[in-house]
Amino acid sequence: MRVGVITFPGSLDDGDALRAIRLAGHTAQPLWHGSHDLEGVDALVLPGGFSYGDYLRPGAIAAKAPIMSEVMDGISKGLPVLGICNGFQILMEAGVLPGGLIRNDHGQFIRRDQSLVAENTDTAWTRGFQSGQHITIPLKNGDGGYIADRDTIARVEDDGLVVFRYNLVNPNGSLHDIAGLRNKAGNVVGLMPHPEHAVEPGFGPDTVDAMRSGLDGLTFFTSLGLAEVAS
Repeated sequence: MRVGVITFPGSLDDGDALRAIRLAGHTAQPLWHGSHDLEGVDALVLPGGFSYGDYLRPGAIAAKAPIMSEVMDGISKGLPVLGICNGFQILMEAGVLPGGLIRNDHGQFIRRDQSLVAENTDTAWTRGFQSGQHITIPLKNGDGGYIADRDTIARVEDDGLVVFRYNLVNPNGSLHDIAGLRNKAGNVVGLMPHPEHAVEPGFGPDTVDAMRSGLDGLTFFTSLGLAEVAS
């Protein structure tokens, strides 16, 4: 598959996302926030970073970037989109996913190897996981606390929109330990931790497997091929 990664001013994990896509066996296509051309990609990644310097709110200006009109049109037509950290914030600000993301409840930027548990594997980006599977991937954010009103939380839970929850510790005060969400169609996933930083042995989380660890994030990207076969 041909997978695009959009670079916004302030993106800093776009290169890592491009590498993860290549390691998963796909063709990586860089895209620019000021363009109106998705260049025929089969899927998209909105990467982590601090788009537009996080002015107003993280993701708020990026959600209005020129290329987002094409992104929104693609989403409506079933294009698989993965928003990672700042990309998750962009999808929230664009109204693609329900709820919001605010400052961590402890008021500090956090970075840690984060344990997650898979909740919903029926998406273009999570088909390679098993429900209930535990994974460990890096987390790094200052505004990762998931919030929503009571009715929205009930809808998120009732519709099975939670894809991953924080395990062992809730690092930022997210309601219901929510670490990632999907849309109802299953083509869009937003995730606060960073799977693109856990795609090569020895370069991912410091788990008990030591230098054999670091591959838990790769499944997000290889799942695209599984989704293509399933369709």
